[in-house]
Amino acid sequence: MSGHSKWETTKRQKAVVDAKRGALFTKIGNQIAIAARGGTDPAMNPSLAMVLEKARHANMPKANIERAIQRAADKSAAAMIEEVYEAYGPGGVGIVIEVATDNKNRTLPEVRHTLDKNGGRMADSGSVMFQFKRKGVIDVTEKGEDALMAALDAGAEDATEEDEGMVIYTDSSDLMKVRQALIDAGLTVTSAELAYVPTSYVPVEGENAEKLEKLLSAIDDLDDVTNVYTNAE
Repeated sequence: MSGHSKWETTKRQKAVVDAKRGALFTKIGNQIAIAARGGTDPAMNPSLAMVLEKARHANMPKANIERAIQRAADKSAAAMIEEVYEAYGPGGVGIVIEVATDNKNRTLPEVRHTLDKNGGRMADSGSVMFQFKRKGVIDVTEKGEDALMAALDAGAEDATEEDEGMVIYTDSSDLMKVRQALIDAGLTVTSAELAYVPTSYVPVEGENAEKLEKLLSAIDDLDDVTNVYTNAE
């Protein structure tokens, strides 16, 4: 799987900066609030366990985590919902945008405006999504042949090496099983989540590549946006 694009690497670097200014905490807090609706005990709620793992690696304060969990139990709080938007960017690349919001009437216009302002446009439902597949994506700090064999033995479908470790892909239904098997094998898991992974790629170069990077960063900066995926190569 050719997998992670330059944008995926940029997101990882950007997450460190975001954590320092608190933007990442808002995004993770929204994800925690949604996951906690399935139960506030992470031992019984794998979705919550995964988001809490992300929160810990981002050094999110315990008080912030607890407040986010309590939002799920607060009947007076506005209900958080998840939405997925499809869009096109410069060069005709596909973009999938995940949001967590308590107000769709605020979030959708913000996303649309950001796209329009930066050379993108909203797409009809299904017109972009067919180019992606929902997969489990696990980051580990180890790499090399031993780490790859451990990943495959754990049930991974594929893996790619990056500068800071390895990205492991699983079937969406196997994410938590493979994650635990990797931990049992001694690998250091830094994140595990469901993601939209491209099944085909669109080459983007020169000016379009610069415009796309600016567009993706602008979308990712929106508080209600939790993840942005593209099939740009």
